[in-house]
Amino acid sequence: MTRGKTILLSLTAAAMMVTAIGPAEAFQRTAAPAVSRSDVTTVAQRKEPDEKFQRRVVRFRTNEVPGTIIIDTNNKFLYYINGENSAIRYGVGVGREGFGWSGVVSIGRKEEWPDWRPPAEMRRREAAKGHILPVVQEGGIDNPLGARAMYLFKNGRDTIFRIHGTNQPWTIGLNMSSGCIRMMNKDVEHLYKRAAIGAKVIVIGPGNRQGNVAFEDRGLDFFGSIFGG
Repeated sequence: MTRGKTILLSLTAAAMMVTAIGPAEAFQRTAAPAVSRSDVTTVAQRKEPDEKFQRRVVRFRTNEVPGTIIIDTNNKFLYYINGENSAIRYGVGVGREGFGWSGVVSIGRKEEWPDWRPPAEMRRREAAKGHILPVVQEGGIDNPLGARAMYLFKNGRDTIFRIHGTNQPWTIGLNMSSGCIRMMNKDVEHLYKRAAIGAKVIVIGPGNRQGNVAFEDRGLDFFGSIFGG
């Protein structure tokens, strides 16, 4: 066999292999990045959150008053209590190992397209990994805080934790943050319109510092999802 025929056969085999796996699969295999353990994941991913993390109105039983927010960090759900036996359930991303927390706080202030000011400790931690973070990053589509932020306060003081949007929606349902509660931008905008400054926020997580909280997610409220979601 001549050298020219050998090259031609090799190219033909390669083309058949690409055709066999399909162009979409070929793209996914080459484009899917590894998950970073950094505070800020700089590589965009195309994976969408699991269907269960989409916004839903659910039948919900609790003694907490309407307007209260309950965050179940184990199951990655945030509940906004609508009224008696009803809540809006959102999927969230929460703190990774060592950064989870629990407690009762309140919304101290709210911002649309907020600036991001990473704490000095985070900047030092990331610098040690070779990631240089800005002192301030202006709000915008590339900002890690996303479209909206609700700042969580305790006894009148900023806890440094926020409920905020994200430019990395694939992190919803994961333990990826440094303690903040991440939401898809469309969901944080939805919650932002409803949650009031001063609203009680109960974060259920490590240490059980939230105390005894009674609640039961009883599943999809079909009619509520259609007419009230």
